[in-house]
Amino acid sequence: MTSESSIVSISLLLAALAGPSSQHVPASEIASALALIFDNRLSPVQCSSFLTLLHVTKRDHDPLVIAKCASAMRSAAAQVDRATLREAVRCRGRKEGSYRGGLCDIVGTGGDGHSTFNVSTTASILASSLLLLSKHGNRASSSTSGSADLLQSIAPKGPIIEAITATTLPAAYERTNYAFLFAPKFHPGMRHVAPIRKDLGFRTIFNLLGPLANPVEGMIEARVVGVAHRALGPVFAEALRLSGAKKAIVVCGAEDLDEISCAGTTYCWRLVERANPAFRGSNNEQDDEYTTSDEEAPSRRIVEIEAFELQPSDFGLPAHTLAEVLPGKMPGENAETLMRLLKMELPRDDPVVHFVLMNTAALFVVAGMCDTEESAMGAGDDGKVVGERGPGQGRWKEGVRRARWAIESGEALKALEGYVEITNSLGIR
Repeated sequence: MTSESSIVSISLLLAALAGPSSQHVPASEIASALALIFDNRLSPVQCSSFLTLLHVTKRDHDPLVIAKCASAMRSAAAQVDRATLREAVRCRGRKEGSYRGGLCDIVGTGGDGHSTFNVSTTASILASSLLLLSKHGNRASSSTSGSADLLQSIAPKGPIIEAITATTLPAAYERTNYAFLFAPKFHPGMRHVAPIRKDLGFRTIFNLLGPLANPVEGMIEARVVGVAHRALGPVFAEALRLSGAKKAIVVCGAEDLDEISCAGTTYCWRLVERANPAFRGSNNEQDDEYTTSDEEAPSRRIVEIEAFELQPSDFGLPAHTLAEVLPGKMPGENAETLMRLLKMELPRDDPVVHFVLMNTAALFVVAGMCDTEESAMGAGDDGKVVGERGPGQGRWKEGVRRARWAIESGEALKALEGYVEITNSLGIR
C-alpha cells in the first residue's frame, strides 16, 4: 500500500485536460502522469479522473499520446536483458526473403464484441514455424476466451504461462520459436489500476496500449495489429511509426473486427520502409560521407503508411460469414479446436482454418518471409513460390501457402510443443 506522502497531485494537468485547451496539453505531460500509475502514486480519484478526461477529450486517440504512453508503460515493465535476448535471437532466427530473423507479434485491441475463435493466438503459433514469435497477451476481458485462457486450456498438458519472465525469456528461444509473454508477469504495475478500470466500466487508454506495450519492443521486427474500429486504423499506424516500427500492418474487418476478416473487406494500413528521396548523402557504405552528424539532415530511410483493402479472394480463399466462426466458445472448446487444427483433424476448407490462414499469411507477408523467389521451408515444401502480388504489393497467396505448410508439415505443432515443454521444465507455477 502506498503511503499518503508518496501520492503525487496532477490537479493542474487535470484542470488543463478539462479546459478549452485540452487538445494542446503536451503528450509528454500525459505520459508522465500515466507513468505515476505504475508506481501507485496517483490517488484513486485522480487516476479515474485522468483516465476519464483522456477518454472524453479523445486525447487517448492521439497517435503521439498513444506512442508516448506506450513507451512509459514499457519503461515500467520488467526489463529483459537485451544483450542476452539479442544473442538468443541471433542464434535461432532464420533469415529468408527480407525477414532478418527478428521477433514478431500478432495482436488485437479486443473490444470488437464478436467473440470469434482465438484467431490471432492460433495464427501466432502457425507463424512460429518460420518466424520467432513474442506473443504478448492476457486473459479475456471483453470476450469469453483470451489468449492466456486458450493456452492454459490445452490438454492433456498445457504450458505454464507464468514461466516465461523477463529472466527466462532468452532461454525459451534456445528450445522453441514460440514464447507467450503473459502481461501480468511483465507489467506488475498494472495491478494498481485494475480495480479503477473495472469500476469505470468503459474502455480506457490502457485498452489501446496493450498492442504497443510488448516488453521486447525495439526488438520486434514485424507485427500485425488488429483494431476494433476503422477510425483507429490510421491512429495506430501513426503511433507505430512514431514508436519506431518499420514493418507492421494495422487491420480492421469491415464488421468492426480486430482481425483480417474471413467474411469480406478488411481495411489495412501498412508501414513500409523505403529510401528517402530527400536524402542527399552518399548511398555507398564505404564512403566517408555515408554517415552524418547533422541531426537535422533528411534521414536515409523513411517509413510511410500505405492504406488499402483486402478480400478473402486476395488470399486465394473463399469468403465465410462470421457466423461460421462464431461464437468464440469457452477456452477449453477453443483449445480443442486449436489442437485439432494443428493435428490436421479439421477439413482443409473448414472456415476456421481459412480464417487462421489469412491472418497467419499477413504476418508472413509483413515480416518479409514471402519476398523471395525460392522456398526451402523443409519437408513437404514443394518449393513452388506464388509470385502473384495483390493489394499493397503483398504476396498474400504465398503467405497462405506457407501457413498451410506450417500445419501440414507438423512444424506449427512442434513449435507449440517446444513452448509447452520449456515452460514446464522451468517449474514455475
